[in-house]
Amino acid sequence: MSAETPTTDAREEPVPTSAVDRFFHLTENKTDVRTEVIAGVTTFLAMAYIIFVNPMILGETGMDMGAIFVATCVAAALGTAIMGLWARYPIAQAPGMGLNAFFAFTVVLGLGVPWEVALAGTFASGFLFFLLAVTGVREMIVNAIPMHMKLAVGAGIGLFIAFIGLKNAGIVEAYEATAVTMGDLTRGPTVLAIFGLLVTAIMLIRGLKGAVFYGIIVTAIVGILFNLIDLPSAVVGSIPSVGPTFGQALMNFPELLTAQMLIVVLTMLFVDLFDTTGTLIAVANQAGFLDSEGKLPRANRALISDSVATMGGAVMGTSTTTSYIESAAGVGAGGRTGLTSVVTSGLFLLALPFSPLLAVVTAEVTAAALIVVGVMMAKGLGQIEWGKMEYAIPAFATVIMMPLTYSIANGIAIGLFLHVVLMAAKGRYREIHPIMYGLAVVFLAYFIWFAE
Repeated sequence: MSAETPTTDAREEPVPTSAVDRFFHLTENKTDVRTEVIAGVTTFLAMAYIIFVNPMILGETGMDMGAIFVATCVAAALGTAIMGLWARYPIAQAPGMGLNAFFAFTVVLGLGVPWEVALAGTFASGFLFFLLAVTGVREMIVNAIPMHMKLAVGAGIGLFIAFIGLKNAGIVEAYEATAVTMGDLTRGPTVLAIFGLLVTAIMLIRGLKGAVFYGIIVTAIVGILFNLIDLPSAVVGSIPSVGPTFGQALMNFPELLTAQMLIVVLTMLFVDLFDTTGTLIAVANQAGFLDSEGKLPRANRALISDSVATMGGAVMGTSTTTSYIESAAGVGAGGRTGLTSVVTSGLFLLALPFSPLLAVVTAEVTAAALIVVGVMMAKGLGQIEWGKMEYAIPAFATVIMMPLTYSIANGIAIGLFLHVVLMAAKGRYREIHPIMYGLAVVFLAYFIWFAE
């Protein structure tokens, strides 16, 4: 009776069949090129609204909208490509909602900072983020901020964005006696915005991937059909020049040496820290990337991708670039590797010739996107422990003061300051991280000298 030679079941250890497979570890992650391509397209459609919404928001500052359009696409392509090729995660990046609103409405229009200097502040925050990521200090700072305040910051930014959307739609307008009131809901542009909101909401609850993007398209088409929006001169055209904004961040770097800009840079940094960390954890958890201790492998690579994209985007001419929660749409479609991100990155570059469509993406058309994104960001409210007043009061102050003072910085400053004061008053001062005491002093100075 002869001994049998042991054999290995090839089905247990599939062998990569191509260079792409080996580089992205497709077989190891139980995926293939076709699935990754579909996932990349899905992610792009879910977040493509930003290439039209970002120029609309930043354009309020007087910046050239064509240049912003190019900067948005290039920053998104850059950050997403680095995320895919180096960190090798199916997570896309683009100029962040909330951070663009902070840039435009708080820093430039609120504080009166020239947009060129604000771009320098964006670059500086990206550079600081890079240093924090490579040195490991980022984790210490994030851990110093209590969870209820992280949740409140995200929700407050959501309310602020939604308020901007309601204002752009004409649903809410200024009124001397009560500050704000209901607008004229029979105006053509307002009716168009309400239609867009309903269409987008219906597509969302029906589970349509890319609902926000499709909502913009449908609303623009209806606006054209009813003569509320002029036809674009073309669908595809030459790529706009990025000259009006390119390099302004670097040329205006010396203007950052003021206490006011220090607050601005720190706020950009904190919001980006919250956004990126929260998004990475949420998407990684959905895809099953977290290890047994709940940590994300190659997390520093993902964070460095974000910081490099922010610096590159600032040089091009856009606000902070951050990881997008819409990446979850691609993960839901089966994306498990960096190939998903590479596909999404390529699609952002392919979008560059479509700048003529900016003419039809008016404030009324993008209003629904702002409102719906605000709703998505507000979901963190349900996780705050409202029964503990030392948590509830700072969180509520953060959330409510952002839209009411038209300033993300005011909301963050008030909330974090109150957190330190009320926790100390409760006798829980030992639970306050030393970093928070330092921030309380900084924000107190902000209230006295710089808040508007």
